[in-house]
Amino acid sequence: MSVVTRFAPSPTGMLHLGGARTALFNWLYARHHGGSFRLRLEDTDSKRSTPEAIAAIVDGLGWLGLDWDGEMVRQSARRQRHVEVAHGLLAAGGAYRCYCSPEELETMRAEARAQGRAALYDGRWRDRDPAEAPPGVDPVIRFRAPQEGETVISDLVQRRIKVDNSALDDMVLLRADGTPTYMLSVVVDDHDMGITHAIRGDDHLSNAFRQTQLFRALGWEPPAYAHIPLIHGADGAKLSKRHGAVAVGAYAELGILPAAMRNALLRLGWSHGDDEIIDTAQAIAWFDLDAVNRGAARFDMEKLHSLNGHYIRESADADLLAEVEPRLAATYPLAATAEGRRRIAALLPEAKARAKTLVELAENLAFLFRDPHDAMTPKARRLLDNLDPEAEARLGALARMLEELEGWDEALLERVVRAFAEGEGVGLGKIAQPLRAALTGSHASPGLFAVMAALGREETVTRLGHAGESGRSER
Repeated sequence: MSVVTRFAPSPTGMLHLGGARTALFNWLYARHHGGSFRLRLEDTDSKRSTPEAIAAIVDGLGWLGLDWDGEMVRQSARRQRHVEVAHGLLAAGGAYRCYCSPEELETMRAEARAQGRAALYDGRWRDRDPAEAPPGVDPVIRFRAPQEGETVISDLVQRRIKVDNSALDDMVLLRADGTPTYMLSVVVDDHDMGITHAIRGDDHLSNAFRQTQLFRALGWEPPAYAHIPLIHGADGAKLSKRHGAVAVGAYAELGILPAAMRNALLRLGWSHGDDEIIDTAQAIAWFDLDAVNRGAARFDMEKLHSLNGHYIRESADADLLAEVEPRLAATYPLAATAEGRRRIAALLPEAKARAKTLVELAENLAFLFRDPHDAMTPKARRLLDNLDPEAEARLGALARMLEELEGWDEALLERVVRAFAEGEGVGLGKIAQPLRAALTGSHASPGLFAVMAALGREETVTRLGHAGESGRSER
């Protein structure tokens, strides 16, 4: 049997962490077993399903690198097939028409609650003659669920679980307006798509019993179910925005790499020994459902940042350049030019070792394009403002020397600046500290000589000149 899994979100909102993790687990299980991964949009709720939500789901899966097999299925396009199945079950005696009015159903539920019973449909039209139907009431079609015994599921994560059939009522298959319900649509689509494994959140666990009953009533084999635990925040509370971004698209904006996100999602409820860094190839080779935990997983934003820092350090410079350039170019158009890309590329090997997000990486490189005085740290500003005339003169002399220098590379610049400091009779720090502040606007940066090489001769000399002018104007 070839494995076929599916991710079946309702396009009523953004793709959140829980949905992304479900999609990843389905994708990995299919890829591990050489099977197929399908995408189905459960968009039968026409009032709440939106094009924006569909786009967010598709874009989110694309960003995560989770490609699906075959065409995307839209449940709403299969409505006629769902209706046909319901009427076939009705004709076979496995379903019946119920003529209860909404008011009658509400009274039924209220009485059950008052008596401390579950607010279930009491089956009053189960064996009643339709000829007794009240005028003006459009019936729903209900499933004739088994009333005795129990329904047992051998869940691949939760293990053997069961429910007494008396705890389940006769669910609606077709509404009074003829539209199919979620329960019916899911069963028909899973069967028609050949789904062998339904991996989903354990909030669907109660649905699995009803869906299993319907599968069997239709003479179909239900898929193997695997209900994975929900995701909580690091504090154990239900995941919310206070724990960090919830929608997957927001993580891209926050500068998280897809590979890091996949790694983080993988570790939410699944493990492989003590391994923390697991790339996609390893994940496909190792993933199986027997290693999924039954307890709630905890999402930790700090751990995600740590993982992301690792993947940034391991990324090829060319890949990072493609990510960082547009982030910088949005504010500094020069970044999108050949000169801008040269500057970025020159410092990426060192800068990527210091960043945990692409946002942080871009911010650490922004000094390459902005005037140092526009975002100068207080410490750097104090250092330049307090330069004595002799120190200012040294910066000016160094600028003139650099302007006439033959050649311009990191090694040469280091030799020249060190020799200049020695010739002036001062330690390198007396030169390097104000030089760094003048060129970057900060007291900390990538290696000073690498910065000078990246900025180029003209920009380096210009910034040194501006630093001298600024210092004099302050006095």
